[in-house]
Amino acid sequence: MGQSRIPTISFLLSHFAHGKKKQLCVLVLSCKIPSYTQFDSHYNVMSMYGRDPWGGPLEINTADSATDDDRSRNLNDFDRAALSRPLDETQQSWLLGPGEQKKKRYVDLGCIIVSRKIFIWTVGTILAAGFIAGIITVIVKNVPRHHKHPPAPDNYTIALHKALMFFNAQKSGKLPRHNNVSWRGNSCLNDGKSDKSGAVMKDLVGGYYDAGDAIKFHFPQAWAMTLLSWSVIEYSGKYEAVGELAHVRDIIKWGTDYFLKTFNSSADSISQLVAQVGNGDTSGGTSDPNDQTCWMRPEDIDYPRPVTTCSSCSDLAAEMAAALASASIVFKDNKIYSKRLVHGAETLWKFARDQRGLYSGGGSDAATYYNSSMYWDEFVWGGAWMYYATGNQSYLYLASHPTLAKHAGAFKGGSNYGVFSWDNKLPGAQVLLTRLRLFLSPGYPYEQTLKTFHNQTSIIMCSYLPYFTSFNRTRGGMIQLNHGKTQPLQYVANAAFLATLFSDYLDAADTPGWYCGPNFYSTDVLREFAETQVFFHLSC
Repeated sequence: MGQSRIPTISFLLSHFAHGKKKQLCVLVLSCKIPSYTQFDSHYNVMSMYGRDPWGGPLEINTADSATDDDRSRNLNDFDRAALSRPLDETQQSWLLGPGEQKKKRYVDLGCIIVSRKIFIWTVGTILAAGFIAGIITVIVKNVPRHHKHPPAPDNYTIALHKALMFFNAQKSGKLPRHNNVSWRGNSCLNDGKSDKSGAVMKDLVGGYYDAGDAIKFHFPQAWAMTLLSWSVIEYSGKYEAVGELAHVRDIIKWGTDYFLKTFNSSADSISQLVAQVGNGDTSGGTSDPNDQTCWMRPEDIDYPRPVTTCSSCSDLAAEMAAALASASIVFKDNKIYSKRLVHGAETLWKFARDQRGLYSGGGSDAATYYNSSMYWDEFVWGGAWMYYATGNQSYLYLASHPTLAKHAGAFKGGSNYGVFSWDNKLPGAQVLLTRLRLFLSPGYPYEQTLKTFHNQTSIIMCSYLPYFTSFNRTRGGMIQLNHGKTQPLQYVANAAFLATLFSDYLDAADTPGWYCGPNFYSTDVLREFAETQVFFHLSC
């Protein structure tokens, strides 16, 4: 405990960021398509109409209507053997002997009359074609078939499946049937109701447990949901390619549904916010059961779980606003739910700005496990997400204000500069606002601060490279962003995620790389850094 277990999922998208598209080809035989068709998420069906292949009805000449008697009278002076009028079958039979019956030149098919030769050739062709088709069918059925199996998932895909399964294992409350962790069941169904203080309502069932215990810390949980939403916004196609898009959206919604319970989300303003459910205080030799003194399955918990609220917690409220705002972009296809998330984010943002303070103040468990160092970085981070979700320029004005950037530590440097974590959102906010500058270039009055953030992001990316000594590395090459302290992988994963995002943003802006001092580095260098750092997660 003390470090967030949840957000390490984000690094896995680095491997999927540059997949190749496959093209679908259609072969059309014996026809000419009159126009081009384009394949997208749906297919268009073309109907082609041509002329009658028979060429129209056969015409029979009936102009000669003279009777036989007329002909006889008019042919008295001619040799009857030279008579050219064709005789019908009965008349011919009088003249021909047995076995000498004349063959028919035409075949009457009822609806049409065709030449006997053409009829024989047509029937013969059909029979030959049928024979050939039969031979081919027999050959195809008897030739051994080599079924093409889908390629086996690589290590990155497997790791992504497992990482997302971790969220299923950490779910609290009444679990859905499709939860794919067989040993988990419903748990802590009285959260909120079992609080003895009576200060809080209500239904606080749901959300995620932090780690091996059953405490629900909302500050790191909200950050995890924000990162997941960011990864889906940028790489939804990669999630879909490995069959995890619906799953990750469900994970995000499980978190945001819970956050909407932690305050009056239907109101325009609030006076308090739930910061934590459960208790892990072991100081003072207390004998009361809690989530640290009693290690058991969440399904077996029967002791009261206190609810911690805050009335001045700008850091928590701004982070939860970022979580709801980013998720509203993920669920923009669900207009009602997305609008509800935006409204909740706006309510939390107003609370964060009006009631200044740190959620971990006052000696709560949060000060021991997830102590927040400041709230200025959450203002930059949350303001950026609020702008992306709403398009309201006031949020961008605040997020890019030089004074706010200064308070957030944008110009200080230091040993932890560029270390993205649940407590330090500034590096992520800088990358997020660099994206805005690269793609939208909003200009005055935002340009100066956005340009500064862009330059600072470039410096951070330089510090990740092995050519520089900003951070130590293990003998194997893993960057030590937390300076040799315990649980380093979460910081490594976050750095790999930011490096991948920045390189992709540069590529999308047709920028082949960036400068570290006088030296120019291609975006491939950042991807190599991200891939090598992810390797340490797969090999642990």
